Amino acid sequence: MSFGKGHHLHLVDGSAFIFRAFHALPPLTRKSDGTPVGAVSGFVNMLWKMIQDNKGPDAPTHAAVVFDKGSHTFRNDMYDQYKANRDEMPEDLRPQIPLTRDATRAFNLACLEQEGFEADDIIATLACKAREAGGRCTIISSDKDLMQLIGDGVVMFDAMKNTTIDREGVEAKFGVGPERVVDVQALAGDSVDNVPGAPGIGIKTAALLINEFGTLEELLDRAEEVPQPKRRQTLIEHREQIELSKKLVQLDCDMTLDYDLASLEVKEPDPDTLLQFLGDMEFRTIVRRVSEELGVDTPAIPAASITAADEEIEEPPFPEDYTWVKTEAELADWVERATAQGFVAIDTETTSLNEMQALLVGVSLALGPGVACYIPLAHKENAEADLFSTDALADGQIDFDTALKHLKPLLEDSAVLKILQNAKYDYKILSRLGIHITPIDDTMLISYAQHAGLHNHGMDALSERYLGHTCIPIKELIGTGKSQITFDKVPVDKAVRYAAEDADVTLRLHRTLKPSLHRARVTTVYETLERPLIPVLARMEMAGVQVDRNTLSRMSGAFAQKMAGLEAEIAEIAGAEFNVGSPKQLGEILFDKMGLPGGKKGKTGAYSTGADILEELATEHELPRKVLDWRQVSKLKSTYTDALQDHIDPETGRVHTSYSIAGASTGRLASTDPNLQNIPIRTEEGRRIREAFVAPEGKVLVSLDYSQIELRILAHIAGIDALKQAFKDGQDIHATTASEMFGVPLDQMTADVRRQAKAINFGVIYGISGFGLARNLRIPREEAQGFIDRYFERFPGIKDYMAETTAFAKEHGYVETLFGRRINTPEINARGPGAGFAKRAAINAPIQGTAADVIRRAMIRMEDAIADLPATMLLQVHDELLFEVDEGHQDALIATAREVMEGAANPTVHLTVPLDADAGQGASWADAH
Repeated sequence: MSFGKGHHLHLVDGSAFIFRAFHALPPLTRKSDGTPVGAVSGFVNMLWKMIQDNKGPDAPTHAAVVFDKGSHTFRNDMYDQYKANRDEMPEDLRPQIPLTRDATRAFNLACLEQEGFEADDIIATLACKAREAGGRCTIISSDKDLMQLIGDGVVMFDAMKNTTIDREGVEAKFGVGPERVVDVQALAGDSVDNVPGAPGIGIKTAALLINEFGTLEELLDRAEEVPQPKRRQTLIEHREQIELSKKLVQLDCDMTLDYDLASLEVKEPDPDTLLQFLGDMEFRTIVRRVSEELGVDTPAIPAASITAADEEIEEPPFPEDYTWVKTEAELADWVERATAQGFVAIDTETTSLNEMQALLVGVSLALGPGVACYIPLAHKENAEADLFSTDALADGQIDFDTALKHLKPLLEDSAVLKILQNAKYDYKILSRLGIHITPIDDTMLISYAQHAGLHNHGMDALSERYLGHTCIPIKELIGTGKSQITFDKVPVDKAVRYAAEDADVTLRLHRTLKPSLHRARVTTVYETLERPLIPVLARMEMAGVQVDRNTLSRMSGAFAQKMAGLEAEIAEIAGAEFNVGSPKQLGEILFDKMGLPGGKKGKTGAYSTGADILEELATEHELPRKVLDWRQVSKLKSTYTDALQDHIDPETGRVHTSYSIAGASTGRLASTDPNLQNIPIRTEEGRRIREAFVAPEGKVLVSLDYSQIELRILAHIAGIDALKQAFKDGQDIHATTASEMFGVPLDQMTADVRRQAKAINFGVIYGISGFGLARNLRIPREEAQGFIDRYFERFPGIKDYMAETTAFAKEHGYVETLFGRRINTPEINARGPGAGFAKRAAINAPIQGTAADVIRRAMIRMEDAIADLPATMLLQVHDELLFEVDEGHQDALIATAREVMEGAANPTVHLTVPLDADAGQGASWADAH
């Protein structure tokens, strides 16, 4: 059929799919002949998901997958350095490229590529033709270069983020509409594609200029009118280079194609062809899924032909019904069977996500795929029953204490492996009932150890990814919003399937993921850094820390007064009173009344006044500096001194934070509900909040904090002899750096110069730019860049480390800590503004990750080391551990804890720089730190 009004074209950026798949999955090979097929596996699954997700009334009528062909295009004829700095294609990816084309054709999708042109140009031509014909086009990609096509029936869909990018999305990213994207790109350039652009002009500045002058051509013609001298000179001197850059980024919408839109009509795949290809690839799981969807028999694949962890185990389907354990005899039978086989998957159902207040409602067990049960313990007969009432219990439930009498020996049996998902939660629930579950495996952490930074490790997401199974949503049982009920009010017959399914899924995930730890070479990471930390964190969280409500109240009052004082100063500077907390009013003051540069209005018509805008303005004007100070105090009041009072547990009188083990890809722990890791310590107000964290009567708080651990690790990894020697000599590293960089003798060092060196020392670890350092120090960007340039001149090994780490990440798709933790870098080869962030993250990851591993090792060893002391480990905050100890024992605790922390890297890693732990003690956290 011809293409026209009412038709919908989907264009898939096939090359992006391939690279995303390649870097998102561990290396996989076809067992029969050793052919690498990891990228093909990921590509096939992404195509299948796209097809399944796009059914219904808005399904595409036409579709194609578009690929790059070759590396030389018409842009190389314009500029021989175009993409010249691209790395060579990884060797194990090269043989997979033709297989992805075969996969596309096996799905009966049009497979498009053309010599001399990039996939983006083919997409551009087809999208424009679709628009001209009166139809619609969805481009499935996240490539910023394609955003110039958006508008009038053309949108983009980012399959990784599951978001649609329309005109507003383009404006949010580039600061201009789609029709001006190429102008902004021409100015900003692209380091990934080696598009030169205008030196020193980034996306934000480019957008400001284009919005002011209208078009790139108008800007270049009127460059003399640009008020900033440096920008003006850049535009004049580099005009030809900028004009060339626009030609390089402008997509060709008028290619001569060998096919027309009508030929791209969607066709159903031929089952025999598709299943033959998937079978040849030895993709067992997707063969089963496709067969079920197409309604054909699943072809047999030799059992020896196994590709990956998610292709390993042929599981039975999930049953519609699971066992409802109603009697003590039935429970005893399940416990006996679990004990006999030596492993069982377990899940608990409770009344709350707050482990310190949640009540146990039931327990589910799984002995094998599809062999699972639910043991309801506290379901109410009706939804009106009181949460704490033991009356009106629903029928078919075993007495609570009787059930625990049978479950406790099983859960504490050292010969039976207990398999859980997010085990720390269940560990705490059961600990409060006097059950100390051991040994345990955690499917969340098994996934995290292998795929940190690649995908979500929650059970529902893992089930979709590895089992192809969608779990029953909890909202189907308990509802949402004001009408939401607690789980004890869910009818038991409905709870059985949901709860038992959780245990079933957990067991299947364990069978799928645990064997792949060895193949990914991260077994040691899981066994020494992840799994042993679960009970340690659980006990810390249950211990909590005492917080003085009265101190918090006084601080809230003081912060309110501080805010009022700053508001008066701000009004005086501005020459008018206004609501400092109103972004709209602030924007009008900054950009309309005071005429400060950089004003940009959003879709609501109000100016943007985010922190990034204010921080840039703060380098040149006092008003935004005062506003930032006001926001800091306001945040301290609302987030900490006000909110912490609500987090004091009514039963314990203490605050119990919760640590996320599988959050950051670097291994750093995250503190939530409340977040105690983000309490600022660089400001006097922030430090004062720690005064509210106090020791009970007869006890003392003790803090031990690694001294500059990341700089020490950097000195070791990068082999920076000057830094290593300074640390060995016990010198003040920031003063030493300042002395070497600025030529200031140590005995004449000022606090301000040392502060600048400290900002550079820590900033360099995070790949800070001149702009970022200028913002942090509130100094001109040129001065900040000069500091960074001198730093690299003094310590050239750091630059070598950065280059080597970036190259390794680009080649392998990950970096590693000194302890073998793999930190995946899926965006390292991305193009566009995000590329710089991905590079900086990859550079920092081995350093920050190693520091995180060190303190994890210290925490794991600490409990045994201080077991004979009347002391408890309470908090971990980045590089610091906080303890509570009986008075008179603090010196013994400090000696023991310091020995553990300073020796935590041994014997696995022998650092060439000593680790130092600073100690303090006092009646409050502020006194101890």
